[in-house]
Amino acid sequence: MKIALVRYGAVPEVARCGVPESLPVNRDDEVIVRTHRGLEGGRVLEFAKPVQEPGQTTPEPSFQIERLKTDADRQEELKLRERVQSEFDVWNDRIIEWDLDLQLIEMDWTIDGEKLVLYVLNERGPECTKLALQAAAAGLGVVEVQPVSSEGPVALPLAGGSCGTGGGCGSGGCH
Repeated sequence: MKIALVRYGAVPEVARCGVPESLPVNRDDEVIVRTHRGLEGGRVLEFAKPVQEPGQTTPEPSFQIERLKTDADRQEELKLRERVQSEFDVWNDRIIEWDLDLQLIEMDWTIDGEKLVLYVLNERGPECTKLALQAAAAGLGVVEVQPVSSEGPVALPLAGGSCGTGGGCGSGGCH
């Protein structure tokens, strides 16, 4: 299986993504990737080289490239970006109103408009959980809170869980 390294998200992350055999993907192509959040736009950076050392195996891809990005996808991304611009201050006001010790730095919608990702300058912890719970209690749809540090998105601890909106653990919240 061919594996591409793809950059995705408003606060960029890079992941190993499986490439369907039938899809002609090249370096620098814009693609739609199925991530842990849903369908997101991304860009192919490079292709992962297979591990050559005896006894070592090539890591499995984290996600899957669904298709090359279409003009319709690009138009939808523009609409969603405009939506982010119009909603940013509203979300900032909610964070203040809910008395949360978080700083909203970016927002992003999945390409299908089903999930909102709120990027906050913070470590993973109770304030992120509170934001996800407040959004759920207010009926604001599926919201994922993604903490960000100076090094980029803060990953989930290997043994940790998550809490979220729209269906409980594993469906949003502090991923």
